[in-house]
Amino acid sequence: MKSKLFIIAFILSQVTFSQQVYTKTLKLMGSRFEITVVADSQKEGEHYVTLAVNEISRIEKLISSWDANSQTSAINAAAGIKPVKIDSELFNLIARALKLSKLTNGAFDISYASMDKIWKFDGSITEMPAEATIKKSVEKVGYQNIVLNKDTQTVFLKKAGMKIGFGAIGKGYAADKAKALLMEKGVTSGIINASGDMNTWGKQINGQDWNIAITNPLNKNKVFATFPIDNSAVVTSGNYEKFVILNNKRYSHIIDPRTGYPSTGVMSVTVFTKTAELADALATSVFVMGVPAGLDFINQLNGVECIIIDDNSAIHKSKNIDTKNKI
Repeated sequence: MKSKLFIIAFILSQVTFSQQVYTKTLKLMGSRFEITVVADSQKEGEHYVTLAVNEISRIEKLISSWDANSQTSAINAAAGIKPVKIDSELFNLIARALKLSKLTNGAFDISYASMDKIWKFDGSITEMPAEATIKKSVEKVGYQNIVLNKDTQTVFLKKAGMKIGFGAIGKGYAADKAKALLMEKGVTSGIINASGDMNTWGKQINGQDWNIAITNPLNKNKVFATFPIDNSAVVTSGNYEKFVILNNKRYSHIIDPRTGYPSTGVMSVTVFTKTAELADALATSVFVMGVPAGLDFINQLNGVECIIIDDNSAIHKSKNIDTKNKI
């Protein structure tokens, strides 16, 4: 799972405006969520936050691989045995994930959950695992072995022991769904911050865009750039807390699902696009690809931008990023 940190929303809340900004922080999906809405009163704000929490909890029950009664767990339990019929919502989420896997040549892969846990980032690893062990760890990983049948709305994992997981896309999807529900209920402005998977809509109560600050991954108290965000999403992922140094080389806790080796060369990735689901998945992909390939990939996509900080603390930007608002 990625570390999702270091995005700050600057929220202006003056009593001179008729509406108020209401924010609540709580733990959902095992992570820190911060839900912000613009409302006419605290009571209304609390009501809207409750709606968002219920929607996020619904998504968690759908995609959780820890809940034995979830549809995702049913898919994993039937791996190598039989297809499993699932709800259209989960089916479509898996279908989008597979499209991203093809687009990224497997750098993003929800079957990463099949990977043997041979890497530890708690200081206990002192030498590189054997090459044969690393190769074996990804034997059951491979999006090509996830079979979707649109007519029967079933999912089949070809290999026994295969698993899918949504750790690299689930919280982004939950943020998007919570935003969509609140907009449907008439909330004109807000932010869903799913542990760094952030989606915004509307304006601040002073009419200005929400402003997002990205902090230095090595110093949480320093901001290197701010950006106005207009009905858009931003995700920052980093390896500044979970990594291991072997043979004088820094290895991230984000594992390349194609090889079983940890990603190298990147300290953090921030992706800007329209949905947190997509930004979430692309942040993982760029981490795995590395700086040159990751930037080239992002530069070929419409409506997507990114900032990468490499292991030497150098900043790399996609072609349309504007960081003139540095503070």
